[in-house]
Amino acid sequence: MPQKIIIVGGVGGGATVAAQIRRTDKDSEILLFEKCGYISFANCGMPYHIGGTVEKRDTLLYPVEKFAEKYQVHVHTNTEVTSINREHKTIQYEVNGTNYEASYDKLIVSPGATPIVPNAEGIANSRTFTLRTIEDMDRINEFISNFKPKKTTIIGGGFIGLEMLENLHALGLHCTIIDRSPQLLKNLDADMAEIIEDYLKDKHIDVIVNDGLEAFEKDGKTLVLNSGKKIHTDMTILAIGIKPNTKLATEASLELGNSGAIAVNAYMQTSDSDIYALGDAVEVRDFLTGSPKKIALAWPAHRQAYIISSHLNGNPVPYKGNLGSAILKVFDLTVATTGHNSATLKEEGRIFKHTFLATYSHAAYYPGSEKLWIKLFFNGDTGLLYGANVVGFDGVDKRMAVLATAIKGKLTVHDLPELELGYSPAYSSSKDPINVIGYKAQEMLAN
Repeated sequence: MPQKIIIVGGVGGGATVAAQIRRTDKDSEILLFEKCGYISFANCGMPYHIGGTVEKRDTLLYPVEKFAEKYQVHVHTNTEVTSINREHKTIQYEVNGTNYEASYDKLIVSPGATPIVPNAEGIANSRTFTLRTIEDMDRINEFISNFKPKKTTIIGGGFIGLEMLENLHALGLHCTIIDRSPQLLKNLDADMAEIIEDYLKDKHIDVIVNDGLEAFEKDGKTLVLNSGKKIHTDMTILAIGIKPNTKLATEASLELGNSGAIAVNAYMQTSDSDIYALGDAVEVRDFLTGSPKKIALAWPAHRQAYIISSHLNGNPVPYKGNLGSAILKVFDLTVATTGHNSATLKEEGRIFKHTFLATYSHAAYYPGSEKLWIKLFFNGDTGLLYGANVVGFDGVDKRMAVLATAIKGKLTVHDLPELELGYSPAYSSSKDPINVIGYKAQEMLAN
């Protein structure tokens, strides 16, 4: 039976679920509300447009009119949904200061997340930016074009911080990156993160850890750190992290999970069965442990869109949780993680062992062989795979993909030497690094 489906929020969650629903449901009315000016864009590509790798801005965008026509969706941009009335199954929304109301049969909320901005004195200046939307990207590009900065400081050593670091460095800016933790990239073990930090220093990047932002002075030209140290800069990028946008859900009395994100069941339904949620604002379950977690990545949002569409179509498919597999380019270095690391396993109270392999991407005698480091985490009794960190200059992506697949398949370290991964000197060694680290882990369990 045709329904009226309202979707709040676009991009990887809302726009994807709209398209997914329309593929299997040709009759329902679909309305999509987005408070920004764009409903579908490649937000992961924004740092690379700033750095000039992606030259044309329009290649990041899916035109609103084209999307609306292709998927037969009523699209409302620059429109903010302000409240949900669950009793009457309506939403209230605002356009140019005027309030309106719309009814729904099913509601899907994809409100996303907001960059964390610390309460630091002087932070409201014209030289400090976050990067979350196309409008944010445009503001950064405009500042660089108009003011020709020579120095930049990135606050936060996560994925966005490092991507911005690489791309601003490509523009010729001298870069400083600061993180209040003891290391960059907290989803890596410390010894793996040290490889990246040493590499950045070789690139003449100033890396400051165990220190954080205290205040701004001189209209953002000077940063004062917790240690008292002062950094002189022409612009600052805040990449501290994000927080889920839960205001709409909270005011509608929808349940939040232990992580502070919107609680959903295996079919992405909230505590109101007629309201679904997906994307950066929802709480998911860890694939291995079942623990609640927040994961702001594209793959989960796209999978969740399929889960919702299937459920609405009467073909329920449960969402089975996340490993949090992620990959990052840092200049010529690639950094990848999947599953757990030492810190998260300790938090979970898991008994585990780990092993480390320093090797090469393919046969050392064949030209182009590059350094590759793998750290593997596994159950100390059974050898069940828990997670991996992979860092290197070549072949990182495929090793992480194999290990992510192995974890999803609940393989153990005893299975890794059995994997036939294809050998040619240009691509691997006769025993792939995955095989070798499996042998190493086996030996640890045997002793």
